[in-house]
Amino acid sequence: METKNTQEAAAAQGEHEIIKQEQVQDYLEKVDKESQTRGFSGFMKHFFYGLCIAVTLYHLYVSVMGTPPVHIHRSLHVGMMLVLAFIMYPMRKKASRKKVAIYDWALCALALFVPIFIWSDFINFIMRAGIPSPMDTFVTTVLVVLTLEAARRITGWALPILSGIFIAYGLFGRNFPGMFMHRGYTWPQLGNTILGTEGILGTSVAVSASFIFLFVLFGAVMQKSGMGQFFTEMAMAIAGAAKGGPAKVSVIGSALMGSINGSAIANVCTTGPFTIPLMKKSGYSKEFAGAVEASASVGGQILPPVMGAAAFIMAEILGVNYSQIIIWAIIPALLFFAGIYIQVHLRASRSGLVGIPRDQLPKIRNVMRERGHMALPLLFLFYMLFFSGTTLIFSAFWTIMVTIVVSWLRPATRMSFKDILDAFADGAKQTAPVAIACACVGIIIGIFAITGFGLNMADAIITLGNMNMLLTLVFTMLACMIMGMGLPSIPAYIITATIAAPALARLGVPPGAAHMFAFYFAMFANITPPVALVSFAAAGLSGGNPMRTSVQALKLAIAGFIIPYIFVFSPALMLIDTTFLGGLQSTASAFIGVLLLGSAVEGFLFTKINTPLRLLMLGGALGLIIPGLSSDLIGLGITVFVFLLQRAQSKKVVPAVDFTASPGGGV
Repeated sequence: METKNTQEAAAAQGEHEIIKQEQVQDYLEKVDKESQTRGFSGFMKHFFYGLCIAVTLYHLYVSVMGTPPVHIHRSLHVGMMLVLAFIMYPMRKKASRKKVAIYDWALCALALFVPIFIWSDFINFIMRAGIPSPMDTFVTTVLVVLTLEAARRITGWALPILSGIFIAYGLFGRNFPGMFMHRGYTWPQLGNTILGTEGILGTSVAVSASFIFLFVLFGAVMQKSGMGQFFTEMAMAIAGAAKGGPAKVSVIGSALMGSINGSAIANVCTTGPFTIPLMKKSGYSKEFAGAVEASASVGGQILPPVMGAAAFIMAEILGVNYSQIIIWAIIPALLFFAGIYIQVHLRASRSGLVGIPRDQLPKIRNVMRERGHMALPLLFLFYMLFFSGTTLIFSAFWTIMVTIVVSWLRPATRMSFKDILDAFADGAKQTAPVAIACACVGIIIGIFAITGFGLNMADAIITLGNMNMLLTLVFTMLACMIMGMGLPSIPAYIITATIAAPALARLGVPPGAAHMFAFYFAMFANITPPVALVSFAAAGLSGGNPMRTSVQALKLAIAGFIIPYIFVFSPALMLIDTTFLGGLQSTASAFIGVLLLGSAVEGFLFTKINTPLRLLMLGGALGLIIPGLSSDLIGLGITVFVFLLQRAQSKKVVPAVDFTASPGGGV
């Protein structure tokens, strides 16, 4: 019934059908290599389906019973992910999407050969550490070639080329100038590190084989149980009738979905086909509609509880509980989404846009009666993370089990045995691209370790930071965003965090703030021109100009580009080194600052705002966002002045905007 209501809401806005799945797939393939997968039928379909389920069952088993020795477990994980990749992704775009080529079966056999070799000769393999045999070098060569080829198929050329450059750097380091010169290594020496726990089998693959796999599986199970529909219907019920309601639905729905699935492009293509047509029909431009979906989808990766895969890697690198990452991340993430929501509201107020009639929206009580129980797995996850004292792996496993059981409480969400198997298969398929990216970046990190490249770059950053910390942060931001434009967000974060975060920490920045700084800008590269893949995907769905959509998304996400600088200089926003009252003050003033910032960007509060006043508001916003009593007082004074001035001006022009409107109607 509720699904019917939401579909009727779309029709009421003049859109007789949401964007068809075939169209979504076409748009997705244009901007996202990960979507260019084979589709099987007959025996091959059942074989691949069973293989994916077997991979998932292995990871569930070891999460409860314990993993084999490190090298065996991680190499087996990489081997399985490579097999899935070579079956799913054709070698070239024009290759058959219906059957697996013979050479791909050969690559699958080689992928399994690596863990079998390590397993069969494990004791001797460990004893030979530092003195690799010719067979060890051969196995390393096979694994590197397979990893680079799989990464090329999935992510494009950028990551394999970057890995190849660093391999060349490791081999010919004595020919490089200045600080980049090192002694140079033979391939057996280099391969020994790459095959070890500092290289491909290092931290990033360790996180992929444990936390990432289970939480991706959790997202797949939630999708099959109807959690995504619950999020959408709740967003419609809460905000659909407000000014510019469809855009607010997009912000809320994409935030919730993005936090779970961890993929911004997938999020756009999940919620966008429904929300973008509604936004366009309510009066938003094509570019603005696409930008709202893009910016909110990217923001989902910085929103707890899941935050995408990079958050797990951050916890592993820093050696802190994942719950600590959640505490650090929550206030900055809420500020980011508040900034988008405020701009959406002000744009609707300025343009006189209205929401969807309430009689065509689902009612909160009906949604909660039909699907409200699906909030229980999230509450259970919070309990496990904060209060149970168990490991993250154990928490993820039992949250998956609880989600399945809870889904049986209502007919609308009840998962059948087939639904469970489908979710298990989807979890394995969705993890493969992430795991391959983690393995590929392990090559780079291994070379960082053996050549000292990371230390040299950190020293250079420290030297620059001693001259000017702000300039250092700007260069670090640019490096993170350049990496993020050409790489998936996970390897972009790992690389920049390996280079920049330790350097920032040595300059006195708290390690959590340093890593979160790199994390934020690796994520936001997805909406930053000129290579803004998420914005381009949203523009494909909206029919808008991709570059203008990217620029608009950048404006909507402006708070997210300022906040990382703030928590580096004053980590109170991350609740680091502050009292409860200090954190409360910083949070309250920052939220007011985000309101002022959104108004300055939109050029509207109660009526249109001229350029000098917008600049004054921008200064006041920064004063409020920056923690500190004196800056807060200055910002608050500017806020009161602007509020009174705009209120007076609005009475002469148009009726004032009521920020305390009925439920869902205010900011």
